[in-house]
Amino acid sequence: ECSAFVAHDSSARFQRKTAQFVATVPPVTMSGTKITEEISAESPLRVIIAGAGVGGLALAKVLVDNPLVDVKVLERTQAFKRFGGPIQLASNALEIMKEMDKGVFDQVMDKFTYTGDKMNGIKDGIRDEWYAKFDLSSPAKARNMPYTGVIDRPDLQEIYLNSLPEGVVENGDAVSGYKENTDGSITVELDSGTTVEGDVLIGADGIWSSVRAAMRNEAAKGEGSGAAYSGYTVFAGELAYDSFDNGQVGYKVYIGPNQYFVITDIGNGNYQWYAFLAKAPGSAETLEKPEGSSKYLQDVFVGWSKDIHHILKATQEHEIEQRDLYDRPPSVMKPWTSGRVALLGDSVHAMMPNLGQGGCQAIEDAFVLSQELSLAETRSELATKLENYRNRRLIRSAAVQGLSRFASDIIIRGFDTPAKIVMDDGIRLENFNYAGIVTKMLQPILPIFFSVQFNFLYDGWKNENAIDLKATLGFLVFGGAILLLGLSSVGEAGLGLGFGLDALFGGEGFEALFASLQDLL
Repeated sequence: ECSAFVAHDSSARFQRKTAQFVATVPPVTMSGTKITEEISAESPLRVIIAGAGVGGLALAKVLVDNPLVDVKVLERTQAFKRFGGPIQLASNALEIMKEMDKGVFDQVMDKFTYTGDKMNGIKDGIRDEWYAKFDLSSPAKARNMPYTGVIDRPDLQEIYLNSLPEGVVENGDAVSGYKENTDGSITVELDSGTTVEGDVLIGADGIWSSVRAAMRNEAAKGEGSGAAYSGYTVFAGELAYDSFDNGQVGYKVYIGPNQYFVITDIGNGNYQWYAFLAKAPGSAETLEKPEGSSKYLQDVFVGWSKDIHHILKATQEHEIEQRDLYDRPPSVMKPWTSGRVALLGDSVHAMMPNLGQGGCQAIEDAFVLSQELSLAETRSELATKLENYRNRRLIRSAAVQGLSRFASDIIIRGFDTPAKIVMDDGIRLENFNYAGIVTKMLQPILPIFFSVQFNFLYDGWKNENAIDLKATLGFLVFGGAILLLGLSSVGEAGLGLGFGLDALFGGEGFEALFASLQDLL
């Protein structure tokens, strides 16, 4: 089956060489290879990928199928274990996976649970009434794209690992840094003190990336690393659960004052829930929970929907985890690339989990990187190809990152129980405060915004242009309307103006927008 690496190559020379060598030349190892300026089967492009997460493995799979490329994935962990919960793969990521490798896509579908073909949306957490519903199915169906859904992260990782030849992934020694040599090649330094030489290094080593730290001469973690605490901690539970709406609802977001709760179907009778709370950093260690996390959350969400309390009571303590949330907006002020080194996924645009786009955007990175590297005929072109990758991905990833943060900020800091007029033995006004009225005003706007959001995500998955003006302008218009209302609510509540949309409509997003527009002029 044809990979995206070959299918999107416009070079006749590359296609002739691929046809010539695909059946006869085995993969070439990193060591003992004669290096020439021209990329060929005898002197293949040596790509080193730091990190075996979703993005790193997706890139490795599409590259390893090309006879002109020698791939090595360096992973910190000693061995792969089944660890981690479900990951959402939205229609944009699934369409890319199908194009990159149909075999991998089919295996993913075998273990996949659709949520995009079901009812999804926001509920009033206090009244347990639908506030707004998301239509995920129509945008996907109109484009003949797979519906959004979830797969267990270990299953996805296992599918990719089993699709790679033995020896491509090396465990137990993490990338600690690198050196750019005078001839343009890269010497990768490992924790053990050993080194590996390659032509290209891709930092897919997560939010605390050592590759990024070396590129930007900054700390990998903590102060000075560039990663910012989002202001939110999340409790997550995963369990076998007999939900009354199983098969009808994909996920529900319960909103209310200063917090929210999510319940999602992850397939095979299992559910996952999230509780997002605005807390100081380090609360996972400092919060007092003498009766456990479940009881703590039951108290936090007292008076909220009985569905929340039912699933909390059904969850055992060992099924609950808590972690602080960090994100990292992409910036034109700091590099994505340096020479023949580039960043991918969370190492450059870690984002809040609200849209379920973190892994999806890493897959988009891998897709674009594979296309750009496929066009390189000589090693002297590699730095330019990596810069092209950055230019194609910067605006879109910035918009998704900003939208992910916005989803948290507007729900926790802007939303309240919607104002309501109750006709029950006379007229009764419920929650007619400023935030409640604003939340009610947003109700008819949100479905339109969701439609614009999904169109933005599903239209631009090919990343063919640095900026999709039509999709971006639509996103800005409706996002701006919601932002103005949300900010007025937050300001009235005295919570300040620290909305994450500065990463989209201000700071990062506009920097990226202006930079891309300059490139077009």
